[in-house]
Amino acid sequence: MEIEIGRGKKARLAYGLDDIAIVPSRRTRDAEDVDIGWKLGPYLIELPLLASAMDGVVSPATAIEIGKLGGLGVLNLEGLWGRYANADEILEEIAALPPETATKRMQEIYEQPLDLDLMAQRVREIKASGVITAVSLTPQRVRDHWEAVVAAGLDVLVIQGTVVSAEHVSRSVEALNLKEFIANVGIPCIVGGCASYQTALHLMRTGAAGVLVGVGPGAACTTRGVLGVGVPQATAIADAAGARVQHLLETGQYVNVIADGGMRTGGDIAKAIACGADSVMIGSPLARAYEAPGHGTHWGMATFHPTLPRGARVRTQQVATLEQILLGPATENDGTLNLMGALRTSMATTGYETIHEFQQAEIMIAPSLQTEGKKLQREQGIGMSR
Repeated sequence: MEIEIGRGKKARLAYGLDDIAIVPSRRTRDAEDVDIGWKLGPYLIELPLLASAMDGVVSPATAIEIGKLGGLGVLNLEGLWGRYANADEILEEIAALPPETATKRMQEIYEQPLDLDLMAQRVREIKASGVITAVSLTPQRVRDHWEAVVAAGLDVLVIQGTVVSAEHVSRSVEALNLKEFIANVGIPCIVGGCASYQTALHLMRTGAAGVLVGVGPGAACTTRGVLGVGVPQATAIADAAGARVQHLLETGQYVNVIADGGMRTGGDIAKAIACGADSVMIGSPLARAYEAPGHGTHWGMATFHPTLPRGARVRTQQVATLEQILLGPATENDGTLNLMGALRTSMATTGYETIHEFQQAEIMIAPSLQTEGKKLQREQGIGMSR
């Protein structure tokens, strides 16, 4: 439904994950019978979860740990891990920076040139552990580096930017032809971000195995303020899911929709999948792990942009292990621990056995979902009021 903004402009109403609720169905089931696995190219992945390609969240060590727990850690090869052999020392410096100088100093730190040998070494380091190895490169640089990292044993390539389109236009450089590029890489590629039906559909037509959906919802991202660009996640995911159906009808090929950002709790993840996502990519919830390399801080890939930063280095508390955050047991009641257990229980409570079944769940617009009957929690700063 379109709403008239003024005589010359109409707009759709869009919804975030906080605006909706999952409606229980006529049946329930045991959580132990729920299957939350999904398929990415030839790989069967136990947990529908990717760890965001953020330097404060994914290191080679945490990528390995997340892989062993059943998820997929994505290392940002254009970040500190592809520039500094002593990345841990640099991360300690960034964590100690005062807010007023953090962005400027980070811009200076990220001026260090990329080291192709080091990038390949990071891939080999993760690969040697036996987990699925995934890294992120931007569309601007992927042509320069992909061959070396694929030769090092890369399994999944994520081509990621704030917004990625299949029809980039430039008068100064040769634009990346995603369709030709993906056809030549020889491993599954995930591309994004995007936030609309048409963009998602065009990215699916490039041959991508997955599409990242989300522009600006992340805790550390300032894109929506700096650029005024973005779509609330529930609507963005549902639009991309619609594009997936159209692409499936056209080609017979199923492309994964991966909700990227804007999720803090297990309930948020459940709602993203009920809107149509096959998996989610999260960063901020994992930055709270004791093992997270950011030492209680994290930031997005555009935070250190040399001329127009679009992110903030944000602080969080490191409160649990990666295993507790993903698989439990939870020692808090606010939904931020045992994320995958919460997803299983949500699916069991509403009667769905698989991710694909759960994508068909009934959704309601529920603006009072977070506040109805929660007066005492709000007053005491506990539970859902955190």
